[in-house]
Amino acid sequence: DANAASGMAVDDECKLKFLELKAKRTHRFIIYKIDDKKKMVVVEKVGEPALNYEDFAASLPTNECRYAIFDYDFVTEENCQKSKIFFVAWSPDTARVRSKMIYASSKERFKRELDGIQVELQATDPTEVGFDVIQGRAN
Repeated sequence: DANAASGMAVDDECKLKFLELKAKRTHRFIIYKIDDKKKMVVVEKVGEPALNYEDFAASLPTNECRYAIFDYDFVTEENCQKSKIFFVAWSPDTARVRSKMIYASSKERFKRELDGIQVELQATDPTEVGFDVIQGRAN
């Protein structure tokens, strides 16, 4: 039921890993999932800084919803080194309807726990979270 979903708990590790990514740059990306049994958002996978966008994209499951954070490094036209923290709401068309509803209804509350998100992407298939999209939204 939708009320249960909006009351989704967030594991402390979710915030901790995000702060490490934001402040210390110790992770390239974080994949979060909703644990049905615990009724909470948990960290599923953390990508080390040496990993790249392809590794991130490959970590999003084909048929299941996820939340994800990707730290995108780039160089501006003025030759400045910059980075943008992306929040990705991954909800593939092939995911179960109930799962899509739970992820959708819990998203805003979960995002509030992560202070420092700069760009949000909604994606239902890999093209919507393609590297070209990331590049385009970073500027």
